[in-house]
Amino acid sequence: MVKRTMSTGEERTKEYYEKSVEYSKFYEGKIQVIPKVPVRSLDDFSIWYTPGVAGVSRLIAEDNDLSFEYTSRWNTVAILTNGTRVLGLGDIGPEAALPVMEGKALIFKYLGGVDAFPLPIRAKEKEEVVDVAKRIAPTFGGINLEDIRHPDCFYILETLREELDIPVWHDDQQGTAAATLAGLLNALKIVGKKLDEVKIVMFGAGAANIANARLIMAAGARPGHMIMIDSKGTLHAERADIDKLALTHPWKYKFALNTNEEKVTGGLDEAIAGADVLVAASRPGPGVIKKEQIAKMNDNPVVFAEANPVPEIWPYEAKEAGAKVVATGRSDFPNQVNNSLVFPSVFRGVLDVRARKITDEMAVEAAKELAHYAEERGVDEDYIIPTMEEWEVYPRVAVAVGLKAIELGLARRKLSRQELYEHVRDVIEASRDTLGTLVGKNLIRMPPQ
Repeated sequence: MVKRTMSTGEERTKEYYEKSVEYSKFYEGKIQVIPKVPVRSLDDFSIWYTPGVAGVSRLIAEDNDLSFEYTSRWNTVAILTNGTRVLGLGDIGPEAALPVMEGKALIFKYLGGVDAFPLPIRAKEKEEVVDVAKRIAPTFGGINLEDIRHPDCFYILETLREELDIPVWHDDQQGTAAATLAGLLNALKIVGKKLDEVKIVMFGAGAANIANARLIMAAGARPGHMIMIDSKGTLHAERADIDKLALTHPWKYKFALNTNEEKVTGGLDEAIAGADVLVAASRPGPGVIKKEQIAKMNDNPVVFAEANPVPEIWPYEAKEAGAKVVATGRSDFPNQVNNSLVFPSVFRGVLDVRARKITDEMAVEAAKELAHYAEERGVDEDYIIPTMEEWEVYPRVAVAVGLKAIELGLARRKLSRQELYEHVRDVIEASRDTLGTLVGKNLIRMPPQ
């Protein structure tokens, strides 16, 4: 592997920015809507629209669940955001969030065959977002929450999971967590350590890392062996602001009570000593985490530096400091922990079984299947998780999630493993083939050189 320098990483980031701006201007956006039915004559309009469409509407009026059978609802997802915490950019508003949501929709379609609609809204307060989601729910088979500030995002997700009967997913939480767990399961195999024995430091206590910690514990990690660090230091039950946390951030409060059994105080310098795993999801680097801090970890440590667009520490620096396995959120380094490996297949699975919810058990199942796929191909220090180019993993994860929904009694449709796999694979292949055909016939132009 070619060793990259810090300047190289920064240059590549700048290059991606410039190309994204140029290409977005050229294409005037990333997605479009095209019909899926033939239009051969005026008669067809009479079938698809008035008067024929009234026949379909009358059926659905008698049973709302028939909307999944007779309309596109079965395959549609709303990508709902208020733009209050976008990527590494912060509160940039709904208009500036739109390019990110378009990119999300592109990935949904290409990798999962899901028709996703960007929906940035002007709604700052969490109650407003919940209200909008409830009002649009009849249109969609699922809702993907995206780039919403914390702790609002926790309230919004929990409320909508409870009150809606379609799957609701917050990708910054659950998608990141499932990808992180998948990578961690294989990383620990490489270093010969067990999840229920390692000491884990969670650097950052936002949406991503709180979900990371929750899912890692759901998979078997011991809460007492985990230390979470926010901007004020380590969380523990005797911290000075513990009573305030109970009122302002009950999710962080819960971790303060249940983790860090040794009540380690201070910050990263104190917490990281003797740690086996570091999962960082804090603020963009580089230089947020120092080489000398990595050097304090246990033998053969595992380091996940997940900040975007630049990781908290460059992976080659972490390696120089002794890290055995390093992952980031970027595709230009090995071991990209990317929620794009998760959300297309999770939604593919839950849409195909018409699931009512997405639970943490289903997210853990997705992570285990991701890890298993990579293990079958042969894991090593630079390959602990599949890449987005390995499209065969998406049907497998979708099936694992769909079957889990059926097992949990959350699915409207009961399909066998084979039936589900064949349908999932057909939908994803059709999506990829359609794009390939459009490009091949120059209906989608190649980008400028």
